[in-house]
Amino acid sequence: MLDARIVASNMPGTPLTDTNFQILKTLAFVVAFVVATGTQAWWPHRALAGSWRTNAGLGIVNALLLGAICVGCACSVAAWTSDRGLGVFNAVELPGWLSLLASVVVLDLVSYAWHRANHRWAWLWRFHAAHHSDRAFTVTTALRFHPGELLLALPVRLVAVITLGIPVAGLIAFEVIFVFANLIEHGNIALPVRVDRAAGRVVITPSLHRRHHVSVPRADHANFGTIFSCWDRCFGTLEVDAGEMHETGLPNLHTSLALAQILTLPLHRRGSSSRG
Repeated sequence: MLDARIVASNMPGTPLTDTNFQILKTLAFVVAFVVATGTQAWWPHRALAGSWRTNAGLGIVNALLLGAICVGCACSVAAWTSDRGLGVFNAVELPGWLSLLASVVVLDLVSYAWHRANHRWAWLWRFHAAHHSDRAFTVTTALRFHPGELLLALPVRLVAVITLGIPVAGLIAFEVIFVFANLIEHGNIALPVRVDRAAGRVVITPSLHRRHHVSVPRADHANFGTIFSCWDRCFGTLEVDAGEMHETGLPNLHTSLALAQILTLPLHRRGSSSRG
């Protein structure tokens, strides 16, 4: 694996290695987790026990697996791409701030498209169903992803970085914002109505994403965004649900799943058909 180096035009100071990039992402996760769980405790949506033990176990499995395969390798790929002048962003001259903003916006669009694909194609839904199998909806639901889904998503992210020519600093900005958005929007959080409506015009709020997770059949055809709500608005998938107290989870699953059951979920019928 290449040793990622950030030149002065990207980020002055000590060169950033793949390992340091992963440490930075981990620190961002810890801060985001504290903020999200604190907000969840301050403004709870409803009384929930949650599935934190199972979700935490799955998060550990994923961290170990991805750590063994790709410890921050997106950082090396971004540095390699910049060194060779590859990708759209390296073909045009952009101010530093605009390059950062464009990186976050476009990578979020890629995330939106990938999320929709996971609901549209049955072979991807087999893995993504594990995320929707959480009958609770709390901050730890953001950890509940099947390892197979994350492994399939990895080359998609790397190809996007190369094709777009995402700078290392832009990648860092996206990863930090993404982890905050992912944890907060999965929180069992009921923001004040005015705050929720105002924020929902720009970003995905917990209430918008909770709508995506309700167990009503075909309910998850809406609100695929992670950071910005503009993609759902542009592509007609935004829905503001009045039924805030709907149960979350899979419509055909009425029991909680253990870690081993989640890992084998793609092999079972309930994970074999797409709801998209």
